[in-house]
Amino acid sequence: MAHQHYKIYKPFGLISQMGSNNIKEKRTKRFISELYDFVEGSMAIGRLDEKSEGLLLMTTDGKLSDTVNRSGIEKEYYAQLDGSISPEAIEELQQGVEIGIAGKKYRTKPCAARLIKEDPGFPKAHPLLRVGTHRPNSWLSVTLTEGKFRQVRKMTAAVGFPTLRLVRVRIGSVTLQGMNPSDVIDFPDMPAVLNLE
Repeated sequence: MAHQHYKIYKPFGLISQMGSNNIKEKRTKRFISELYDFVEGSMAIGRLDEKSEGLLLMTTDGKLSDTVNRSGIEKEYYAQLDGSISPEAIEELQQGVEIGIAGKKYRTKPCAARLIKEDPGFPKAHPLLRVGTHRPNSWLSVTLTEGKFRQVRKMTAAVGFPTLRLVRVRIGSVTLQGMNPSDVIDFPDMPAVLNLE
């Protein structure tokens, strides 16, 4: 049977998994499965944490999921930061910064980072993010080829500009363009578009 692939605009507040065996989590958390009647065996390719939004790919093909996660494929994020980030801080991010991963120090790989001067035009932030209550803020594009746990948030905090809002806008050549939060699109061409066939 052919594998199923999906492209999703994950909204704030959902966990990037189908469900949980943990009774407390089942009661208190919301899962990606509430967006759509996914085929059995569907799994997220990589994750976005509960507070992050944006592009999430899903598939029933475990091998494809593994390939995408290991391939060093580019993932681009737009981060809304607390404060107006300086050129020096952007340069630090580009060169790699030290963050903590599972209790150990880790130096991030060099990455692309640039200031976004115009408003990226996303739907209004979720009220729980309290974006309007902070100092002036700025938007930054960060493109990674690795995906450590909460990496972008840890990186911007390491240079003194905590992330208030995080939206993944691209994985390889697949983008969020034309999508709205909670949209789920059948995406049979995903392996070809990602050049993984």
